[in-house]
Amino acid sequence: MNWYKHLYVGEKAKKHQDSLIRNLQEGKLQPQVYVLVPPQNERNVLEIIPSAIWQLLPYGQQEIFVVGIAVTYWEALEVARQIVEDLYQMTGGFCLSDMIGRKEER
Repeated sequence: MNWYKHLYVGEKAKKHQDSLIRNLQEGKLQPQVYVLVPPQNERNVLEIIPSAIWQLLPYGQQEIFVVGIAVTYWEALEVARQIVEDLYQMTGGFCLSDMIGRKEER
């Protein structure tokens, strides 16, 4: 897993951010944890994936770039809303790689 330098973290996830990240990296089961990642196709802005799915093949063998984490699906939706709002404010569009590139330049 690769982590976005300016990782978006939900309110509940902030309380346990370090342990959530460590457990995700170690592949431990965390049923209520969701990761937000760039989309597999160009029609989406981002994807919300239950962290438990990364323990299944072939997902577990893929290298992913995590831009956000959340505890509960509803929190993941809120984190996604924040990412999309920031994305539009920064770029005037909805291409996630444009925002990631701009923030990494700072």
